[in-house]
Amino acid sequence: MSDPVPSTSLAPAPPADIRTLGRALIDTFGRGWSRPNIDQLMAVYAPGAVFVETPFAEPLRGVEAIRRYWLDVPLHQSEMVFSSGEIYGAGPWFSTEFKCVFRRKRTGELVDARGAIFCETEAGLISEMRMYWHRSP
Repeated sequence: MSDPVPSTSLAPAPPADIRTLGRALIDTFGRGWSRPNIDQLMAVYAPGAVFVETPFAEPLRGVEAIRRYWLDVPLHQSEMVFSSGEIYGAGPWFSTEFKCVFRRKRTGELVDARGAIFCETEAGLISEMRMYWHRSP
């Protein structure tokens, strides 16, 4: 049995089943988006991870490309509140519905973004994340 991840780590310890792992990863991801704490948000991704923001977006490959995407979020969003639904899992995959409400910094407009996140995991981290969502003011 491996040693648990120290409490100072931002990444969750890998649990035994995919639903538990998915909950830990999505909760960490959501807290990172809401605060915003990019290091916490990035702690869920495997080094070679792929991130697809929407079904028609070009995949971002590797943590540096994914980090550049998320570094933009605090520049444009404030008052973020992230929540997610039940975790569904099978093999190394999990999914959940999510909601993120935020205020656009430039206009003050309140945005309600809702959708689903589909993830594949490897070694306790997300190796691929695909988001399908819609936002409305």
